[in-house]
Amino acid sequence: MPVKLTTLVLLAAALYAASARADDSDGPTFSFNGFGTLGMVYSSERQADFSSNFFKPNGAGYTRAWSADVDSLIAGQVTANLTPQLSAVLQVVSEQNYDDTYSPHVEWANIKYQFTPDFSVRVGRTVLPTFLFSQTRKVGYTLPWVRPPYEVYSFNPLTNSDGLDVSYRLHVGESTHTMQANVGQKDLKLASNGGTLVLRNMWSISNTAELGALTAHIAYQKFYATAPSFNVLFDAFRQFGPQGVAIADQYDVNKKPVSIIGVGANYDPGNWFVIGEWSHINTKTPFGKGTGWYVSSGYRFGKFTPFVTYAQAKADNLSDPGLTVSALPPFLAGPATGLNAALNSVLSRKAVQNTISVGGRWDFMKNTDLKLQFDHTRIGTGSSGMLINIQPGFQTGGKVNVFSATLDFVF
Repeated sequence: MPVKLTTLVLLAAALYAASARADDSDGPTFSFNGFGTLGMVYSSERQADFSSNFFKPNGAGYTRAWSADVDSLIAGQVTANLTPQLSAVLQVVSEQNYDDTYSPHVEWANIKYQFTPDFSVRVGRTVLPTFLFSQTRKVGYTLPWVRPPYEVYSFNPLTNSDGLDVSYRLHVGESTHTMQANVGQKDLKLASNGGTLVLRNMWSISNTAELGALTAHIAYQKFYATAPSFNVLFDAFRQFGPQGVAIADQYDVNKKPVSIIGVGANYDPGNWFVIGEWSHINTKTPFGKGTGWYVSSGYRFGKFTPFVTYAQAKADNLSDPGLTVSALPPFLAGPATGLNAALNSVLSRKAVQNTISVGGRWDFMKNTDLKLQFDHTRIGTGSSGMLINIQPGFQTGGKVNVFSATLDFVF
């Protein structure tokens, strides 16, 4: 068993023990629970890695054919009910980080004041409600699949922000609408170059409607992004005069606006379910514009639930002619060609792909499930799709097969 996976198993055992001690305590204002996933993933691609998000440094494929890093994590959460209106929550998660360690990080840390049964305000680190499953995105046990479809959820891998969250629940007939508004900021480390992605002036609004077996969600989010490490490339373009400056102004990541729309619905009457989501991202950065959607369905045969999913992602502007090399003197042609290649490498990393997934979930014991999932992905011409850690010799387009097995649990 890999060392990192062994560490996760030991940490899981420690959290289970802590949970038992919490249950025996006399402090009625405190509660402890947790969740985790132990997984293994195989990818058929040998010149790049498959991972659950691009903030991770590696995964299955090039780094190792089988990887435990893609989905494995362990988390614990402490909730303190200080008064009937005032509460606090702290959630800590250990998973693969940008630097290939499993150092725990704070996922949630906030104080909540419940002004009325339907109106509350939270201050601190709170969830970003971009998608239908944002609240439980990391809790594999709550999901029908191994992980949410990449074609939608990759448009916003951010899971939290530091700031203010306001929630109001409205009852209309037999339906309930939970409306949220968030303002905040976020700093993220990038695995690709060790830099920092700085997000400021973040705000979002969302509404989750529930009516019987139907849950529908819609959200809009906007922020301004700065990535100094990316801008080193565009600063080099600026050395080539007006054409280079125009390219840099178009693509640099310096306080550039990013907006995301997410729409989704889940119909689950008990024995079966149908889920669908659609998302669109619009940026003034190398990541451009993109649209993704998926539809998924499954049927429950007792403790066993087979499912099938089709997902698709599209993006614009996968390449750019860049600097006009023929107009430059010979001693500048080489550096300009290199800059053009670097720019197109960045642009090609937008996901253009479609994936067919089949799998099954087996709830073989209380609060625990076993999932198996097979993904067949066709990557669009000129795109590296969902893959990360791209190696020399990688060919854009093509097909990738991914097999995943996970054990999910909550406690």
